[in-house]
Amino acid sequence: MMTSRRYTTGMLILELCALIMALLFLVPFYFLLANSMKSFAEILLDAAAFPTKFVWSNYSRAWEIMKFPRAFGNSLFITIISNAGLTLISAMSAYRFVRRPTRLNNLLFTLFVAAMVIPFQSIMIPLMRVANWFQLLDSRLGLFVCYLGFGVSMSVFLFHGFVKSIPMEIEESAVVDGSSPLGVFWRIVFPLLKPMTVTIIILNSLWIWNDFLLPSLLLGRPELRTIPLSTFSFFGQYTKQWDLALAALVMGITPIVVFFLSLQRHIIEGITAGSVKG
Repeated sequence: MMTSRRYTTGMLILELCALIMALLFLVPFYFLLANSMKSFAEILLDAAAFPTKFVWSNYSRAWEIMKFPRAFGNSLFITIISNAGLTLISAMSAYRFVRRPTRLNNLLFTLFVAAMVIPFQSIMIPLMRVANWFQLLDSRLGLFVCYLGFGVSMSVFLFHGFVKSIPMEIEESAVVDGSSPLGVFWRIVFPLLKPMTVTIIILNSLWIWNDFLLPSLLLGRPELRTIPLSTFSFFGQYTKQWDLALAALVMGITPIVVFFLSLQRHIIEGITAGSVKG
């Protein structure tokens, strides 16, 4: 018979601390939403105050100036294509590393893991030179290739841990039934990777959607700008249009926040399931 846990003073203190931490993390969102509906003069007067008058025109003006539909389409296209490439290549690579632990595969996996600690700033200039050699500047293809190179290490690492939890007996049964190695992966293994696949898609989407540095280096033409690049257009050398920039930020983060909240439970589920070898 199960006994209920006693609600102690320590648990109350822990819950209060968690509540305070949650409120602290929500404070920036308050400043963002409140100031996005103020006039520029009111923001300078008191940024912490609640708006005395809601200036909804900030959103319409920001929508027109940054050409939001085009920027949204660029961000969505790059995020989807990069996620598709990262998921497929990482899943197949991790499966091969786990099921064929040769010296070469172990060395390659070690290199993938080691690449996770290399900061982007240290290879930023060489990357631009290589991209220029292969004519990848000012193109979505170049950005996709760079995201594939920088994101595959973490994706392979997470898939690698999850594949270990899949029993070999399932694959052996499929082989006995006449399935090919490729068929075993696509029909048996890849569907079982769904929790980790969703986790990787969420993490990579948050990174790619909000990334500013890499697109600013590779994309120069205005028609290729993503949402972060279009938002930066409100900050000039002598003027900073905070009222419009904050409205643009609200419009830019809303899709990815909704996407994250709708799938966040899969993050803990995927990482937990992949941390234990079956």
